Amino acid sequence: MQRIIKTILPVRRYCCGSFSSYKCFSASVQSIYDFQEEVLVEGRANSRAAILNRPSALNALTTSTAARLNRLYESWEENLDIGFVIMKGSGRAFCSGADIVSLFRLLNEGNVEECKRFFGTLYKFIYLLGTYLKPHVAILDGITMGCGAAISLPGMFRVVTDKTVFAMPEAQIGFHPDAGASFYLSRLPGYLGEYLALTGEKLNGGEMIACGLATHYTSNERLGLMEERLANLITDDPSVVENSLAHYGELVYPDKRSILHKIETVDKCFSHDTVEEIIGALENEVPNSFDEWCKTALKKLKGASPLSLKVTLQSIREGRFQTLDQCLAREYRTSLNVMSRRITNDFCEGIRARVVDKDFAPKWDPLNLGEVSDDMVGSYFSRLDEYEPELELPTTVREPFV
Repeated sequence: MQRIIKTILPVRRYCCGSFSSYKCFSASVQSIYDFQEEVLVEGRANSRAAILNRPSALNALTTSTAARLNRLYESWEENLDIGFVIMKGSGRAFCSGADIVSLFRLLNEGNVEECKRFFGTLYKFIYLLGTYLKPHVAILDGITMGCGAAISLPGMFRVVTDKTVFAMPEAQIGFHPDAGASFYLSRLPGYLGEYLALTGEKLNGGEMIACGLATHYTSNERLGLMEERLANLITDDPSVVENSLAHYGELVYPDKRSILHKIETVDKCFSHDTVEEIIGALENEVPNSFDEWCKTALKKLKGASPLSLKVTLQSIREGRFQTLDQCLAREYRTSLNVMSRRITNDFCEGIRARVVDKDFAPKWDPLNLGEVSDDMVGSYFSRLDEYEPELELPTTVREPFV
């Protein structure tokens, strides 16, 4: 058995200037060692593994995390001695999404530029992953939410376990499913993507397999055996990697209470053109429902930011007809508009209510769906102003495979 050699790769440079001038998601200045610690590296026979390493923050993403991933993946793609790449998380999460508390603090400090830098850096990495030339294995063992899912889904293989919990809860905090979410959610069966994006409801590993979000399933107990087999591979052939994943894979089916067994009703309710019509359809369905899922969905919808719900629905609908790079570019504009707070402060209010103060009583503005105008929604899909740069992606040299 070949031993796995764990190494911490050095950071050669910082794309945002010298270390002394680099600002990350922290009130205090971090050392270069701290930046490296956010993403550890395992050197293997013919592969590399990137390990998200902020377990106390459920591996939430920061600007420095996304920048380090970019540098590592670019260097690994160019290295002929590396056949494939693995990504996983430390602790009980793969990745819980963006470090929203840090974004909240940055906005309250008036540091919008650092927020922009975060989204630009993150979205560029997602496009890199969506166009990656080598096989990629993401091991989603644990919490996988928001843009934490986005840094895995564009890759070739996504392994889930009995510990996996997937969700897109952005509308519940006054944001929108971003980082390519409008691309992959819009391509799920029927209108399941709209359901997940608007309600923020969870899927488990088996459900992710069934709807196509994941490619392989194994139990958490057998995951170590799968990783050991991958560590000993010397190949760049996707079929060889897939066979190794399948060797420890298990057949799994959605539980009888799974939302996937109600897909016809989901399509009936969430296929409507407006959020108001979706809510109306759910209310009409409640008397005919034999379980609580309709009531739960209604509760989630009525507790979310009204403006975020309408922006989210339009984003998913537009994403159905766009490429990955087009979705990322549009979502970047929307994210910057959210950060500007020129229409509403719902993002900061949502984080305050659900994460910071935890009173779970956000004061949304506008307060209800009827007060959300078409102009408000439309403004989130336009540039902040004529001088605001768009997201620049290398589409002429890197064409997405997804």
